[in-house]
Amino acid sequence: MSAPASGASGHFASAFKDALLAGIVALVLAAPVMGFGTSVSGSDIVLEPRWWLVAAAGAVVFAGRLLLRLALGDGTASPIGVKWFRRAGGRPIGHGESGLAKVIAPLALLGALAFPFLPFTDRYILDLAILVVTYVMLGWGLNIVVGLAGLLDLGYVAFYAVGAYSFALLAQHFDIGFWFALPIAGLLAACWGIILGFPVLRLRGDYLAIVTLAFGEIIRVVLLNWYTFTNGPDGISGIPRPTFFGIPFDRGESGFAATFGFDYSSMHRIIYLYYVILALALVTNFVTLRLRRLPIGRAWEALREDEIACRSLGINTTNTKLTAFAMGAMFGGFAGSFFATRQGFISPESFTFIESALILAIVVLGGLGSQIGVVIASIVMIGGIELLRNLDFLKQVFGNDFDPTQYRMLIFGLLMVTIMIWRPRGLISTRNPSAFLHKRKKIGSESVSEGHG
Repeated sequence: MSAPASGASGHFASAFKDALLAGIVALVLAAPVMGFGTSVSGSDIVLEPRWWLVAAAGAVVFAGRLLLRLALGDGTASPIGVKWFRRAGGRPIGHGESGLAKVIAPLALLGALAFPFLPFTDRYILDLAILVVTYVMLGWGLNIVVGLAGLLDLGYVAFYAVGAYSFALLAQHFDIGFWFALPIAGLLAACWGIILGFPVLRLRGDYLAIVTLAFGEIIRVVLLNWYTFTNGPDGISGIPRPTFFGIPFDRGESGFAATFGFDYSSMHRIIYLYYVILALALVTNFVTLRLRRLPIGRAWEALREDEIACRSLGINTTNTKLTAFAMGAMFGGFAGSFFATRQGFISPESFTFIESALILAIVVLGGLGSQIGVVIASIVMIGGIELLRNLDFLKQVFGNDFDPTQYRMLIFGLLMVTIMIWRPRGLISTRNPSAFLHKRKKIGSESVSEGHG
């Protein structure tokens, strides 16, 4: 009976040492980043030490690493929860053909349509919902490139910027309205997607990611320095708001409220913007699902699985890659055009690399190729982090000067690490094949990890 006891104590000692080392590394990394805070005293900026915050970060990393090692076990036992960590992607969630899924989808759509009129929906909640749906649309657009075609794109924000600046410049110089400029912005973004596609036809993996990252930075730098065309760092202001079939949302006699006999409210325009982005997102989802069932969608999935086998089947990989980049870029351009009309002002600072990283993280964490996974990841990543502003109990713990949003990227990183450990292939890790024999059967994550999906 002494052997198991000694084995357990040895495993605990090994886990404790590993957790202690992780805690020390966390202390070293957190010291220069979190060790000091700045405060303004008159005309001087004063550094205030915050070593308690560094110690808290080290303690959290130590405790989390220790619990993780104890949960994983030493390889000789099967502790509770081991399958959640060791299976490639965790357990499948739901079945596409189940009756529950067929009920949830219409209810979710009905809830989205009725959301602006729910009792708890105010201006802040509705603005947050518009932001979340915008990232859902961006995630669905990037999912075509990354999830279906398997092309790692780190410069997707460039197409977002092209769409935004296309609408802003068309509205400023040619007095074109939102609905007329929307397809033009999408087509221009698609053209830039094709331009990006040509140089990367022979690239894969890390090399493809580096080129797309450079493309996104090139677009941002051009927008920043071409002052005569884009107004440079000053941005473009006075971008017109969308109208309801030519009816503006103002207080005038020809405004929306007066035309339909309503009392004027600024919420009318916000509700209209919500339905506009919801309609654009639903169109993106519908087109993506339809394309996946067409030959081009199957070619994307074949390219994702094995490019050499894809060529051997006679598929034109050049056209397949270009169409994937063009379709994804087009939906990014649509979202950028909406962003411009919603904000009324755009500048190059709105289209930095962190936006591309955030959209890519939404696609990866939600599950490559999963539409519902993108929705869940967007709600968690965008809505959850924004709601940190209302967590007043954190100020009671850390002080009134504590701003949770300053640690948004830290929380973002912790969520990514947690998901990658818990479900390495995303929240929705199963794949629903577009081509099947006799009966559609979902491919589990364990088969996907072995290369059968």
